[in-house]
Amino acid sequence: MNLPNRLTLLRIFFVPLLVATLVTDTHEIRVARFTLASEYIALAIFWAAAATDLLDGYLARRWKQVTTVGILLDPIADKLLVSSALISLVQKQAVPGWMAILIIGREFAVSGLRSIASSKGLTIPASDLGKTKMLAQVIAISMLMVALRRPDMHGFAMAWMWAVMVFGVLSALQYFRSFWKTLDEGIKAASRQELLELERQRRRQQRQLRRAHASGQRV
Repeated sequence: MNLPNRLTLLRIFFVPLLVATLVTDTHEIRVARFTLASEYIALAIFWAAAATDLLDGYLARRWKQVTTVGILLDPIADKLLVSSALISLVQKQAVPGWMAILIIGREFAVSGLRSIASSKGLTIPASDLGKTKMLAQVIAISMLMVALRRPDMHGFAMAWMWAVMVFGVLSALQYFRSFWKTLDEGIKAASRQELLELERQRRRQQRQLRRAHASGQRV
C-alpha cells in the first residue's frame, strides 16, 4: 500500500479518537506533565486529520500513485471525519441537530449521485464551490470546538456554519446540474450510436438483397 492510501486510512483512524476526545465528560486530559483541555486536543486531532486530506491527494498526484482504492476511500474518509465531528458537536449542544443533518445529508446525496454517474461510466469532477465548502467546513467545525471553551466565540462559529450551509446547497445544485447535463449528453451519444448501428444494419440488408436479386437474374 502506498503512502497516500496510508494517509487516507490514518484519517479514518482519527475518527474514533476525535469522537472519544470530544464527547468525553472530562474537560481536561493530562498528557505527561501537561494538562490540556479536551476540546483543544480534539481540535488538534481534527486538524491533523484535515491535513492528511490535503496531503494524500497532493502526494498521489505528484508521485502518480492514484489508485482505485484511494479514489474510493478518500471521499468516505472525508465524510466520516466531518459527520463524526458534527454529530459530536450536536451532542455537546454546540450546533443545532437540523443543521448537522442537512450538511451530512448533502454529503451523502452528492456521493450517491457520483456513484450513479460512475456506474454509467460518467465522471463528475469536483467543483470550485465544493472545494470552498470543504474549507468552510474545516473552519466552522474548528471554531465550534474552540467555542466550547470560549462561549463568546459561538456566534462567530455559527456564522461560519451558515456559510457552510450556503456553499453546500449551492455546490449540491451545481453537482445535480452537472449530473443531468452529463447524463443527458451520455444518453444522446448512446442514442446516436444506436441509430448509426441500425443504419449500418439497414445498408447491409439492402446490399444483401441487391446481391441476391442480381444472383437471381443471372440464373
